[in-house]
Amino acid sequence: MTEVIKTARLTKRYGRIEAVRDLNFTVPEGAIYAFVGPNGAGKTTTIKILMNIFQASGGTAEVLGMRSTKVAGKVFQAIGYVSENQQMPEWMMTGALLQYVRGFYPKWDAQLESELVKQLNLPLERKVRQLSRGMKMKLALASSMAYHPRLIVLDEPFGGLDPLVRDELIEALLERATEATIFISSHDLAEIESFASHVGYMSQGRLQFSEEMGSLAARFREVEVTLEAPRSMPAEMPNSWLQIESAGVVVRFVESEFDERRTREHIRRVFGETREVDFRSMTLRKIFLAMARKGAEV
Repeated sequence: MTEVIKTARLTKRYGRIEAVRDLNFTVPEGAIYAFVGPNGAGKTTTIKILMNIFQASGGTAEVLGMRSTKVAGKVFQAIGYVSENQQMPEWMMTGALLQYVRGFYPKWDAQLESELVKQLNLPLERKVRQLSRGMKMKLALASSMAYHPRLIVLDEPFGGLDPLVRDELIEALLERATEATIFISSHDLAEIESFASHVGYMSQGRLQFSEEMGSLAARFREVEVTLEAPRSMPAEMPNSWLQIESAGVVVRFVESEFDERRTREHIRRVFGETREVDFRSMTLRKIFLAMARKGAEV
């Protein structure tokens, strides 16, 4: 499968601070890749390196088969990039801005533009400065999709938007997902979980995991163990157990490498015979919080 984005030991330093450290991940063609993590994790820095806005301090990044340092000029005819604080000429009318942008893209599809304007309910006769944040994000998305880019990069597009606007943006994205790879950074985990095919989790500049959503969901479980009698917790626990808590005869933890047979064997080895063991699936939000708390403990 073709890799649309690929990094190898990608690093970005600001003095003694490493904003991104030894980042290795790939985004396959056709994926909807969710890039998640707490504020300051290094997500936006990584995106700006990919878009050749920042220069890496070490390692390499490739976008559409070329070094990220070559991403410039006509290359953006194949990339739709929308940043969290998208800058647009505030004095222009919405319709005039779309007309102006058309000239930069030989593959601009006027029919698709019209469909996006209608779908996103864009007010063509209103000045950009009069638009709400949500409407500005709709305009940025429409102007980044009307030329059929191979790659759409969105940095925190849902921040501060009401649910209806988020739904409209997501619907527009999903309709384009059949022809483009989408790389999206966001804290809106519930929305991302509903449509992402892959997910990468950043914490303190490091990538904690990068995998298909199905694989991630399969390997995380909330576990509740009911013991035969209260007992003190062993000093050593499996490294894959997170957020271990105990109260009386009940022990709870998050298993990050779930395999029912192996996990039951680990429980038996740690606690001996038990009264009951219960496994529960986890949402992306719960997985995110478990990983964030793990990072905070390091």
